[in-house]
Amino acid sequence: MIHPLPDDITMEDVDTLRSIYREHCEAFLDAILNLDFNMIESLWREFWRAENNNNNGDECEEEKYLSKQKLYLLTQCEPVQEFVKHVDMQFYQSMVDVLIPDVLRPIPTGLTQAIRNFAKNLENWLTSAMGGCPEPIVAIKLTAVAAFGQTLRRYTSLNHLAQAARAVLQNGTQIAQMLSDLNRVDFRNVQEQASWICQCDTAIVQRLENDFKAALQQQNTLEQWAGWLQNVVDDALQEYRGKPSFVNAARQFLLKWSFYSSMVIRDLTLRSAGSFGSFHLIRLLYDEYMFFIIEHKVAKATNTTPIAVMGE
Repeated sequence: MIHPLPDDITMEDVDTLRSIYREHCEAFLDAILNLDFNMIESLWREFWRAENNNNNGDECEEEKYLSKQKLYLLTQCEPVQEFVKHVDMQFYQSMVDVLIPDVLRPIPTGLTQAIRNFAKNLENWLTSAMGGCPEPIVAIKLTAVAAFGQTLRRYTSLNHLAQAARAVLQNGTQIAQMLSDLNRVDFRNVQEQASWICQCDTAIVQRLENDFKAALQQQNTLEQWAGWLQNVVDDALQEYRGKPSFVNAARQFLLKWSFYSSMVIRDLTLRSAGSFGSFHLIRLLYDEYMFFIIEHKVAKATNTTPIAVMGE
């Protein structure tokens, strides 16, 4: 379907927009690589010609720049909106990968806090910078930025949990206490209570229980636990791979995993288990990491990015 361009807009203007948007993203990337997070607000204000910027955008400084009027007209075109939406989701995913390339690897405390502050300010910065812009493009930009900020907050929290859990998993005394307490849990009762809601195969639940205990016994590293969780997800979703029901199956798996783990924590609580704190921490980490694994698998299955999955 061919979408006609607004009056006074040419294909050259479309090419110009594409060019300056690419340059804008490159400047954004440079700021991220230099950890100059405050520069992002200035870049947005400059691109969207915010009212109190020195350059109001009414006249082009160079031929490659568009006037504010043409910029706003272009962003009301559906193909341009789709272009911005697609580019932003891809670009912000790349920025997440730059800032947090491995969610399990330790990140300096100062950097973690800087990333979290950056994520907290993103929506306010963009809203301010786009004051006066057409509402549809503002909504598109804010949806992507909100998903970007949420992902940064989640991944920094996941990273913090990972480092706290790493200390527990390296402590032989704590692991021994956890194994002792886990062996007292009435897993048969847990399965009976959960079966009506979750309708999971008893043999699979039994295997997961045995694997979990064996991993504790062997004092697996955090990375080994992560590999085990990955295998659990792969096995659970194997039969749905390539099918339309994959996304829903992934959601259901997360719900069932969370329900079962909450039932185990409940049993440990009622028994006043000495290792309850350690289990609570591990449970928080494993739930978050499961979410991380699932969102990446759903993104791959739907040919999109994890950020786009969260932005839906």
